[in-house]
Amino acid sequence: MEERRVVITGTGVISPVGNDTAQFWSALKAGRCGITTLPELQEWGLPVHVAGVVRDFDPVRYGLTVKETRRNDRFCLFAQAAAAQAMQESGLEAGTNIEPERLGIYIGTGIGGMQTFIDQTKVMLADGADRVSPLFIPKMIGNIAAGNIAIRYGAEGANLTTTAACASSTQSVGEAFRAVKYGFADAVIAGGTEAVLNPLAFGGFVSAHALTHAEDPLHASLPFSAERGGFVLAEGAAMLILEEYHHAVARGAQILAEVTGYGNFNDAYHATAPRPDGVPASRAIRAALEQSDFRAGEHLYINAHGTGTLLNDKTETLAIKLALGETEARRASVSSTKSMTGHMVGGTGAAEILASALALRDGIIPPTIGLTAPDPECDLDYTPLQAVERPVTVAVSNSLGFGGHDACVALRKFDN
Repeated sequence: MEERRVVITGTGVISPVGNDTAQFWSALKAGRCGITTLPELQEWGLPVHVAGVVRDFDPVRYGLTVKETRRNDRFCLFAQAAAAQAMQESGLEAGTNIEPERLGIYIGTGIGGMQTFIDQTKVMLADGADRVSPLFIPKMIGNIAAGNIAIRYGAEGANLTTTAACASSTQSVGEAFRAVKYGFADAVIAGGTEAVLNPLAFGGFVSAHALTHAEDPLHASLPFSAERGGFVLAEGAAMLILEEYHHAVARGAQILAEVTGYGNFNDAYHATAPRPDGVPASRAIRAALEQSDFRAGEHLYINAHGTGTLLNDKTETLAIKLALGETEARRASVSSTKSMTGHMVGGTGAAEILASALALRDGIIPPTIGLTAPDPECDLDYTPLQAVERPVTVAVSNSLGFGGHDACVALRKFDN
């Protein structure tokens, strides 16, 4: 089977640090924190105080009508807004410069329309099952974001929804890469989305001892720090247009980066805790780098999963060392952009792949803010406090999800 080159020709993002790619990247480079206090948490009687909230989001700005806004869950609105940005940037148009059946949609979400589920459960309990909205199912199901985006852009190709907790959109981008690489599509809108800042989700994560109890937003998401106490729940979406290289060149598309590798393994160990030896996670990193023909001595950036939980950060550090060897691991620049955005669950992988592509383009490593007290067990170069200018040729983005999902996507700086 012929192997084809895959490039990124469009991007879009809705996040706690900005609602387009330029705002998102400007904030990350500046080390700007998008985490804020959320007063509702105290009203819900929970011992958490902060979240990564998307602010100033108006779906109408992205071509959605008021009626469509009412008929979609927030997670789906985020996805459609990010996809609108990416499609506009790419210049793709089904039936004009790409055949409809050659344009696919691969989108990840960890949970889907949770707020709709909550709202309609209240209706059922108060008024009876016969009063549940006819929009309940099409607003709540996880695949509806991919479905609605396909409808909007006439994308008749493969349509896939991945649900792998925190690794959902890393898997969706990775599977889209394979689809384009092996000729099953000429382009794919790929990414992820999540919107679960509600009492049910917070309550569940609190009971699982996953969330930080920090009160100061600037001292809450602390990846690789000895002071870390859990992750910060956030919301958002990111979308990328993955396109076959010659198809992109023929239509004069602008190319951001080349997607070159994808690893996907499982811990087969525990529902929520990572496997302590880091071996399956290291396999994902190694596979992505091997497919990218990574060579010792190349300038490497690793956008770490870096959640700020006790178990993740030391396990991920070990996985990086196992994948690269001690010398190359210490040469690499690593950072966790979750220190600024919080953890966007199903949307986080795609957002971090986007950050990795921008780091390659500009030669800037975004920082891990708040890292003033490094954990001795986390002893790599995590780019503490502020961004660093450094030429980078290869980047990888890691995601480690509940259920043992270990996924990694690798990129190369674009070179004709």
